[in-house]
Amino acid sequence: MAIIAGIDVGTQSTKVVVYDEETKTIIGSASRPHEIIAKSDGSREQEVSWWTDAIRECFLSIDSSITLTIDAIGVSGQQHGFVPLDKDGNALYRAKLWNDTSTAKECDEITLCAGGNETLLETEGNLILPGYTISKILWFKKNKPDLYKKMEHILLPHDYINYYLTGNYTCERGDSSGTGLLNVHTMEFSSRLASCIDKERDILSLLPKRIENSDLNGIIKDEIASLYRLKKGVVVSSGGGDNMMGAIGTGTVKSGTLTVSLGTSGTIFACSDKPLIDKNGYLAAFCSSTDQFLPLLCTMNCTVATELTRTLFNRGVKEADEIASSAPIGCDGLTFLPYFNGERTPNYPYGKGTLIGLNQDNMKEAHIARSALEAAIYSLRLGSDTFKAMGYDIKEIRLIGGGAASRIWRQMCADIFNTKVVIPTVSEAAAFGSALQALWAYKTHLGEKVSIEGIVATHVTIEEKSTYLPDPMRVEEYEKAYRRFLRYMDGVKEMFSTSQE
Repeated sequence: MAIIAGIDVGTQSTKVVVYDEETKTIIGSASRPHEIIAKSDGSREQEVSWWTDAIRECFLSIDSSITLTIDAIGVSGQQHGFVPLDKDGNALYRAKLWNDTSTAKECDEITLCAGGNETLLETEGNLILPGYTISKILWFKKNKPDLYKKMEHILLPHDYINYYLTGNYTCERGDSSGTGLLNVHTMEFSSRLASCIDKERDILSLLPKRIENSDLNGIIKDEIASLYRLKKGVVVSSGGGDNMMGAIGTGTVKSGTLTVSLGTSGTIFACSDKPLIDKNGYLAAFCSSTDQFLPLLCTMNCTVATELTRTLFNRGVKEADEIASSAPIGCDGLTFLPYFNGERTPNYPYGKGTLIGLNQDNMKEAHIARSALEAAIYSLRLGSDTFKAMGYDIKEIRLIGGGAASRIWRQMCADIFNTKVVIPTVSEAAAFGSALQALWAYKTHLGEKVSIEGIVATHVTIEEKSTYLPDPMRVEEYEKAYRRFLRYMDGVKEMFSTSQE
């Protein structure tokens, strides 16, 4: 029986969990926050040293009697981030993050070069959206030309942590599919898209070696083992993006299950045995980190809107939820478009937070607070509607992320999606999922015949008393408010999809 650690390097914090395979329990955990460098042009950046410092602090805060028993580690990382390294593996610049919208013009340039959205969907399977790594590389070339010339490696956040731990440059297809460079039909990086970045330099040669999801990235370096109070020889799995690891941590490794994550970003994703190409571009045709596919919708503004609203009124989380609960469904006609950081779905890189429909009856704290909660779920329902339209049979939704702790949001999800909602027992799904993927890789490395589906079936459980069912009357009321949300969303398209400068 093995002891496995999962590391999740997220936007707001790094989390570490240590899992005992035999007892099926989390025997150690820790978390450390990150800062974010935010600029008015939409830039969102972090120093990579903040991640490695946070990981070290997490391991050192867990008792050494636990850390010294760890056999394997899996790493989850925020998707789409861009980490440029020089020939010696040193970061040349801050990591540009998934929610960085400063590269909207570069997205347009690459899309035009690639023949437009229709050609992109037919050829590579995905659009070039703000947040994806590919536009950040072009931005780096244009804005930091001297550093660009020194760039010898292009890594994603989780790839960088793997490199930091083992010294090996690798990637896997799940996280790679979110770069904008992977052709999900052929499972190869696209040379034609790479040439849209640089026609003279071979960008693909700067990408790490791709390994299988059940493979090991390598063995942790002795100096890192000593620093983290780990034994020598601990293995590190391929890891993956946070949504890919969240899928494993919630058991979304077979068709019919849908995961919704309510975090800084909002995501809704499913498991498929083939790529789902959405002609409207709402669903990204991502790969999973379990050798399958992970069609996914992501919004850049989920808890962002509710946190800003709470700050405006100086309320705590529970207090804000209680106040929001006092307002009626639909907020008496008030609609929130929560596009504070620009938005990815819909593709509104120049979006702003907007309240529409204010009048003398709904200009109240409760209505504004509830409209922020509702808007986050309406935005994600675009995904569930698309899944249904493409023939995906949704049996239940597994709810994770910081927002999943909110009971009003739990019931709201059940009613707005008109689907049963359940809560996984382990709340830190990405960290837990990376631990389970590491368990899969570790056992495979030892020669055992195991499947990720079998591991998930054994170790992922659901809270028995946390099932939320839709109520027909509430479903009907939310449907009216959702249709109003869609009308307003479409109404601001021209203003928010192009620069108004």
